[in-house]
Amino acid sequence: MRNQITNALSDFFFEYETPRQVLVRNRRVGVVCRLIQLGVLAYIIGWVFIYEKGYQSTDTAISSVFTKMKGVGYTNTSGYERVWDVADYVFPSQGDSSFVVMTNYIITEGQMMGKCPELEGKHNCSSDSDCEVGAFKRTGHGQMTGVCVNSTKTCEVLAWCPVEDDHSIPDPPLLMSAENYTLFIKNSVTFPLFGVKRSNLVESIDGDYIGKCLYDPKKDPLCPIFKLGDIIKLSGFNFKTIAKEGGAIGIVVEWTCNLDMDIKQCEPEYHFHALYGNPGEKEDVKASVGYNFRYAKHYMEDKIQKRTLLKVFGIRFDIIVQSLARKFDIIPTLTAIGSGVGIFGVATVVCDLVLLYLLPKREFYKNMKFKYTDTPAQQDSESLGLDTSVYYTIEANARQAQVPGKSNVSAQTGS
Repeated sequence: MRNQITNALSDFFFEYETPRQVLVRNRRVGVVCRLIQLGVLAYIIGWVFIYEKGYQSTDTAISSVFTKMKGVGYTNTSGYERVWDVADYVFPSQGDSSFVVMTNYIITEGQMMGKCPELEGKHNCSSDSDCEVGAFKRTGHGQMTGVCVNSTKTCEVLAWCPVEDDHSIPDPPLLMSAENYTLFIKNSVTFPLFGVKRSNLVESIDGDYIGKCLYDPKKDPLCPIFKLGDIIKLSGFNFKTIAKEGGAIGIVVEWTCNLDMDIKQCEPEYHFHALYGNPGEKEDVKASVGYNFRYAKHYMEDKIQKRTLLKVFGIRFDIIVQSLARKFDIIPTLTAIGSGVGIFGVATVVCDLVLLYLLPKREFYKNMKFKYTDTPAQQDSESLGLDTSVYYTIEANARQAQVPGKSNVSAQTGS
């Protein structure tokens, strides 16, 4: 028993097993095998390593964005001149990555809480019974008092009076000067996996350059100052059309950095996209074109609370940062190589299928590839033409007869 255990351990530690291979000389199969291997090799080198850069690890950035608008607008409505600055036409005013620039508006001044008739088309009526006391209408301006105003044939409401009339949108837009406003974007990104920090104010940008540059996709692609008219044009909008009813523009700051190269080559790219409210859509498919909202400025006059209501039509800007950094890493490199080596086995599988099932000499190849063996007992029984159970009975009796002394006892007992 000890010798058997020792031999087993010796075989386990000091012997090496390798599969037996059969060399098949067949031109068709050889060509198929090499073509498959060539395709796998092209996939590994071309797709995995060159295109997908499987030898690098990746990371996305933690990002922050600051914005600043500059520009002055001028309006003259009904002889009333007004100058609009950044504090008037930008919402919100904190310099967020998402903000609205007002390009058109409807103003209702001197509103105060009271009772007044609704607009035509909101609460039409022919008698007081058509105006339910205390009722509200979703598109209305206030709570109905139960009175039908004969002069307008609309219900009287408790609301901010006079109610806003937004049926007619100013055309051309009142703040067409917004086309010349400028937007400054300051963006910082950090790739925590690689410990790299970058800003869109790269090494080639200084104070003098910022003071005179204006973004151009070909001449000044790194300038962080953008003219609103250029942004609208690059996104596919017409400024006059979008300024009338508003819309939304996406500004994408894209960072794609290969950190195996000089860090100075890690620079941003800017892209501009129309998000919704596209005026190019057909009229029959437009549901809610543009972008607008309301805000009010409250004040006191003769101890009466009043407000100025503005319905603002504007362009909403959403600044979106997309980032991806890559750097060489031995672990993904070995993983890519290992997976590629495993894919090479596809050639063997395909060629075996061709040899064993498709070629005319498939039986010959089967005999060459597979070696059939039987147990010694099965081979002897088949050579004698005996049933296996009968053979095992004869063999057991023969072994019993060879035991010393036991055969004598059997013979005496039999006698």
